[in-house]
Amino acid sequence: MDSTLILVVGLAAVYAGLAGVVIIWMKSGRTVTKDRRRPKSASHDESALSALAVRAVETVNKQLHGRQLKLLAVDKFEQAGVSLRAADFILICVCGAFGVAILGTLLANLGLGVLLALLFVVGMLVWLNLKASKRQGKFAEQLPDTLQLLTGSLRAGHSLLRAVDTAADQSSQPMSDELRRVVNENRIGRDLGESMAETAARTKSQDFLWTAQAIETQREVGGNLAEVLDNVNNTIRERAYLARQVRALTAEGRLSAIVLVGLPIALLIFISVINPTYANVFYTTLPGWIMLGVVAVMLTIGTIWMLRLTKPKY
Repeated sequence: MDSTLILVVGLAAVYAGLAGVVIIWMKSGRTVTKDRRRPKSASHDESALSALAVRAVETVNKQLHGRQLKLLAVDKFEQAGVSLRAADFILICVCGAFGVAILGTLLANLGLGVLLALLFVVGMLVWLNLKASKRQGKFAEQLPDTLQLLTGSLRAGHSLLRAVDTAADQSSQPMSDELRRVVNENRIGRDLGESMAETAARTKSQDFLWTAQAIETQREVGGNLAEVLDNVNNTIRERAYLARQVRALTAEGRLSAIVLVGLPIALLIFISVINPTYANVFYTTLPGWIMLGVVAVMLTIGTIWMLRLTKPKY
C-alpha cells in the first residue's frame, strides 16, 4: 500500500512538473500582456495553474532584475533565437529537474534522481548553447551570399541602407532578422556602424565585424564600396573553405570525444535502472560519492582537453 501511494504521488509530481514546463513555454511567446492589447476586456479564461505560472515567472524576474548570471547571459536567448526570458528558462529547468528527480527516485533510488536532475539542468544549458552555436553558424554561412546581394544593389545605384533593406527582404533567417534589426535601429536614429558592430558581437561573427569595419572605413575615406565588399567577400569565402577542411579533419576526434564523455554517464544510468542494488554503492556510501566526484572531475578535464584538441586556431 505504501509503495502504491508513493508511486501515485510521484507520478502526480512528474505530471505537474511537465504541465508547468508546457505552460511556462507557451507563456514565454507572449511579449505583450493581454490587458495592454485589450485594456477594456477582463481576462477570466486563465486557469489557476496558468496564473500560478505567470506569478512564478514575475517573481523570478524581480529576483533577476539587474543581475548578471555567469552561466546564463542575458543575450544568450537572442543569440539562440529563442523567445524565452531568463525567468522562463530557470523555471523550466526547476520543474523539469524536479520531475526527472522524482522519476529517477521511483525507478531506482534517490542518487539516480539527483543525477538525472543535474543532467537535465546541464542538458538544458547545452541545448541553449547548441541553439546559439547553430544559429551563429547559419549566419556565417549566409554572409557571403548576403554580401553578394549588397554589392549587386550598390552597383544598381541603391544607397547602403536601401541595399541592406533589400538583403534583409531576400535573405532567410537568421540573416533577415539581424539585418532587419539593423535597418530599424538606423531608422530611429542609431548609427549604422554601431548597429552592425553590435550585430557582429551578438552573432560572434568575425567576418561580419570585418564587413562593418570596411563599411565604416569607406564612409570615412570614400571609395568604391561595392569593390571593397567584393574583396571582403572573397576573403570570407576562402576562410569558410579552410574552416570546412579543418572541421572535416577533426570530425573523428569530435566523435571520439562525444563517445568517451557520454559512455560512462549512460552506463551509470543503465546500471542504476537494471540493477539498483549494484549501483547503490555509489549513492549510499562515502567511497561511492568520492568515486563519483573523481569521475566528474576527470570527465570535465577530459572534455576541456578534447575540445582544445578538436578546435584548432587557424
